[in-house]
Amino acid sequence: MADSGEQFDVVVVGAGIMGSCAAYHLSKRGLKTLLLERFSFLHHLGSSHGESRTIRVTYPEPYYPAMVAESIRLWREAESEIGFRVYTQTPHLDMGARDNRTLQSLVAVCQQNRIEHRLLSPADVAAEFGGAFHLPDGWIGVVTRDGGFVKPTKAVAMFQALALRHGAVLTDHQEVTAVARQEDGNLVVSTKTGRQFRGKKCVVTVGAWAGELARRFSGACVPVQPLHTTVCYWKIKDGESASKFLPENGFPTFACYEEPYIYGTPAADFPGLLKIALHAGRPCDPNRRDWSTNLELLRRTASPWIRARFEGAVEAEEPVLVQGCMYSMTPDEDFVVDFLGGELGKDVAIACGFSGHGFKMGPVVGRILADLVTTGEAQGLDLSHFRLGRFKDNPKECGNSVLDMAVLSW
Repeated sequence: MADSGEQFDVVVVGAGIMGSCAAYHLSKRGLKTLLLERFSFLHHLGSSHGESRTIRVTYPEPYYPAMVAESIRLWREAESEIGFRVYTQTPHLDMGARDNRTLQSLVAVCQQNRIEHRLLSPADVAAEFGGAFHLPDGWIGVVTRDGGFVKPTKAVAMFQALALRHGAVLTDHQEVTAVARQEDGNLVVSTKTGRQFRGKKCVVTVGAWAGELARRFSGACVPVQPLHTTVCYWKIKDGESASKFLPENGFPTFACYEEPYIYGTPAADFPGLLKIALHAGRPCDPNRRDWSTNLELLRRTASPWIRARFEGAVEAEEPVLVQGCMYSMTPDEDFVVDFLGGELGKDVAIACGFSGHGFKMGPVVGRILADLVTTGEAQGLDLSHFRLGRFKDNPKECGNSVLDMAVLSW
């Protein structure tokens, strides 16, 4: 093995949004930081690429809104530092039946956290957004101000550039195979190319590969099930009504809490196309994906929803453009942010299992990881919901079983 001969304070493994944000926060604090990536930087093989990711502060769980709020502040702070924009603010619309328990919990959390929100009738929703949305009787809309979307590939590039500016070292095409402790207490991170990198601490942010690497590094159970998911773009019919789907005209990001769970963003990614996608996917091996799209499933699920909600303004037969992505699902759909434990103790922190809703919180997760490896605890946030130990009482969850909640017969 070729030893790099260089000693780092922290070695970050995985350069998607979480690892890039962690490298940024660590290097900004003056720590000598190395960011390693298995593939090329800004690759499209994981979960940190594409044209847009939704920002929303609304959640049925009470512990996420504060994290989103801090992330919005950190997104703006990083934009100010780099000099360009990656986050576009729009309203956000949650919708569903008035008696939908998840939507009721979301409203309750808004009230508990003093999140400014408005409950709208179907007629009010139509009036609010220029007649774009058509909700059935018995449904409601929940509108919040702090919505919008982030440009993901551009965002990852931003945090990598800022990390470089603060002195971090970035190296790609380095697949990490082992993290081990030396006799002097420091860590050695070994890669498939035969290189070794030394660090006092290590952060692991490898997305869909987290379960595999955690078992290899420490024998820890990290129950992450990768899902192949498809991001879909549907054509807006030509005419005067097309402009109402633009973010500058107030069109919101949106999520529907009925079955199937559908979400979308304004027509900002590609001219004349609206992003409307299922929050679902099929189990996959991240190293052996087939990248196919089940158009028949989309015709059965998304197409009827589009026809009903947009009443002919969007062509609903099938999407005109699709992009592959991956979710990294945990059994409860909450994140994992913790120390890896075992022989590595608190010298290795891991963040994974973001379950299709974590990108927006990349900046705060990066800050938390920097806290963990420098002070041993996260400042100002309760991480009890994200501990690895919550899976120990259910050994079946350590077998990467298929998660019914996010699979729609793909």
